[in-house]
Amino acid sequence: MRILHTVEFYHPSMGGAQEVVRQLSERMVELGHDVTVATSRLPERTSNLHRGVKIIDFDIAGNQVRGYTGDIDAYTRYIKDSDFNVIMNYAAQQWTSDLVFPSLKEISAHKVFVPCGFSGLHEPAYTQYFRGMPNILKQYDATVYLSHDYRDINFAREHGVENMHVIPNGADEKEFLHHYDGNIRKELKIAETSKLIVHIGGFTGVKGQTEAIEIFEKANLANSTLLLIGNVFDQAFAKKIRRRAVRFNLRYSNLRNKTKVLVMQLSRVKTVAALQSADLFLFPSNIEASPLVLFEACAAKTPFLTTDVGNSKEIIRWTGGGRILPTRHDAHGYSRAEIEGSAKLLEVTINDQADLMKMAKAGYHAWDSKYRWDKIAGQYLKLYKGGLK
Repeated sequence: MRILHTVEFYHPSMGGAQEVVRQLSERMVELGHDVTVATSRLPERTSNLHRGVKIIDFDIAGNQVRGYTGDIDAYTRYIKDSDFNVIMNYAAQQWTSDLVFPSLKEISAHKVFVPCGFSGLHEPAYTQYFRGMPNILKQYDATVYLSHDYRDINFAREHGVENMHVIPNGADEKEFLHHYDGNIRKELKIAETSKLIVHIGGFTGVKGQTEAIEIFEKANLANSTLLLIGNVFDQAFAKKIRRRAVRFNLRYSNLRNKTKVLVMQLSRVKTVAALQSADLFLFPSNIEASPLVLFEACAAKTPFLTTDVGNSKEIIRWTGGGRILPTRHDAHGYSRAEIEGSAKLLEVTINDQADLMKMAKAGYHAWDSKYRWDKIAGQYLKLYKGGLK
């Protein structure tokens, strides 16, 4: 098959959407398919071929609501003139999908859309955008949702969309069945006896690093380390978190109790190793669709605590790998951890070794059975092949 995947950012850019499309694209190439990814041009991209996946990039930014910059005609011509068997648009509210919507009736390929959460559904600026969305969804041959119960699939149901399929996210067995060659705790100067709590997420302001520190501060813990790992997208926010970590570490009571906060940007290999070495994964994120990191925690045999964000409750039902932190939701749909209750849950959980082992075992078994990327890519391919014309 000749397959086109579109996504706002792609390799070497890092992030959830990038990872999903990379996993699907590379695995389909391994299975003998011809895969191209249409995405944003990046100055750090040195090749338009990565692990067999062709990359065609455009100097375009924006979306239907914010407006566009760049040569949007070049992209729309490319889409209309293409001869792909399948075109999959990943994520709404960004240019690689929004610019395709007006041309859907002119595209002969089998068309698949993965909305990826509709994060702006409750934002006033997107009212008109979502007013037209039901008609757009119905023009696709298939729409794919990451959850049975989240705002995007519920929106589709409410508007009579019938071409719906649920395919979950997952974690990479190539990464998580590998054992790190070194001693990651020693390399990061974390004592083997320290309870290690890890948070992974880009420093954007909405992944919950502030809340993670607040929860860790409030919990009555000793001999414990909170490790915040992530790429920096917002320099000011990252500096704020680092300053807060320094203040925490200099406090006499924390020095006495051997509790500390570390903020690091690690390679992917070391990030996976740190997650595998952790006693607990803490994820009080504010906005998600279907968090990849929860599946990765399961693959790492690391139990997790997460806000009620995206379909995290559903992931817990699927895997048994974690617990929900006390959470409130604001008027815009953002999740906010309740600090006092979350701190108490963290305190109880990290000190219950039997419960930690139970969640770790359940989560790993579920991941290995159903949520590996080799299995998930197969589900997408089955959907693609069923729709070939």
